[in-house]
Amino acid sequence: MSKFLGTGVALVTPFNADLSLDHEALANIVNYNIDNGVEYLVICGTTGESVTLTKQEKKEVIATIVKANSGRVPMVLGIGGNNTAAVIEEIQATDLSKIDAILSVSPYYNKPTQEGIYQHFKAIAEASPIDVILYNVPGRTSKNIEPKTTLRLANDFKNVVAVKEAGNNMAQYLELIKNKPEDFLVISGDDDLALGVVLAGGAGVISVIGQGFPKEFSEMIRLGLKGDAKAAYKLHFKLMDVIGYIFEENNPAGIKGVFEALKLCRDTVRLPLVPASNSLKAKIADFVKNF
Repeated sequence: MSKFLGTGVALVTPFNADLSLDHEALANIVNYNIDNGVEYLVICGTTGESVTLTKQEKKEVIATIVKANSGRVPMVLGIGGNNTAAVIEEIQATDLSKIDAILSVSPYYNKPTQEGIYQHFKAIAEASPIDVILYNVPGRTSKNIEPKTTLRLANDFKNVVAVKEAGNNMAQYLELIKNKPEDFLVISGDDDLALGVVLAGGAGVISVIGQGFPKEFSEMIRLGLKGDAKAAYKLHFKLMDVIGYIFEENNPAGIKGVFEALKLCRDTVRLPLVPASNSLKAKIADFVKNF
């Protein structure tokens, strides 16, 4: 499972001014991240605005990233939803030959019980020909995957190899790390807590801010994995303000504001999202300029 240790980045999907896909910018962002040390790429997650991409656009995004990556780092593909049968159908219809794992978000809106969540992921694990990373983000789904459910899945299915935990709840992280099977990975989905999670025994992070500052963020996580808290926190404190900025209004408008300041892509997002406000963009641009 070492392929998912360290920093994975939840890639944005860049758009042109007319809202079409900007493949050149996407390839540039992939290269920028790999050249600066991230360990793996996450495609078509929440940060990639996957819910506003068509099926054809998702295929094109995957193809662009696969080509730009050229086998250099592992890749994880977001395939999830609140219709279990549709998720399984998408898994079966997708070419996963170049993908190392799927990242599957817990069902949103339906608000299933813990047993419903377990049965949903049981069906996905049994249908998936590759490894599965669970994704718990109760702030978006309105339903927490409780540690007992995550651990039950981890123990019952060999291909359920990790959880991206994004409940912003340190106590829940610690419970998972304390009780998990030895080879099961607890991956932080909270940029602000990632270093603390790693120092406690977590495997790393799937990060939003990491793609904007890949050199510093991935080095921070590597230092954390080595137990060098003092050096790691130096980097954390350098990045702390911008981590707050990018989530101040909505994600991914904030991180696209970072990329606009870095001149890597436009800050264009698709409705119902809107770009960051001028005041927030000014704060982000000032941070990038002085970093």
